[in-house]
Amino acid sequence: MTEEELLIEREQYLANGVHIGTRSQHIDMDKYIFRVKDNQLAILNLEDTDKQIREAAELLAGFKPSEVLAAGRKPEARRGLELLAEATNINTKIGRFMPGTLTNPQSDDFMEPEAVFVVDPEEDSQVIKEAAQTNTTVISIADSGDELDDIDLAIPANNKSEKSIGVVSFLLAREITGARGEDFDYELEDFLPEETEDEEDEE
Repeated sequence: MTEEELLIEREQYLANGVHIGTRSQHIDMDKYIFRVKDNQLAILNLEDTDKQIREAAELLAGFKPSEVLAAGRKPEARRGLELLAEATNINTKIGRFMPGTLTNPQSDDFMEPEAVFVVDPEEDSQVIKEAAQTNTTVISIADSGDELDDIDLAIPANNKSEKSIGVVSFLLAREITGARGEDFDYELEDFLPEETEDEEDEE
């Protein structure tokens, strides 16, 4: 895949650490790992990341917005998921995911999505478990150490960093709205955390 074919410039992926995995590598993620550095840190293949984001967006765009749920337990997911939902009108569950949300019709939180998008297979395991029980399509960002059990489509990317999650959320939002023929009035910076004065000083 050439530079022009990537969804954003490679430098933007790199600057936001989308390619940086962990020192843990799971066999499920082997095909997405570009190399392992001397310090044992895995580097994810950005071509795979880009390709999987395209496929995920195409898949999600095929559902009505009301049929899609984006969920993320970790604080780093909040900004990206909130803006993804705002841009595409999908549903969100941010923070703790109440057991029974997808499986118990008596639950106050009960929902019946056709597809769920989660940020972290480990942190969001309850969502994935319930989605599997209800035959709901699961798309997940997956880091180098993640298992892919019950995940239908994995987006290999750093899911520990707010910046990386923001990039993936931005691209999904842009590609989903584009596939629907809708306007998209956001910039990548909208999905990224605001820089602190210390970070600005470093630049």
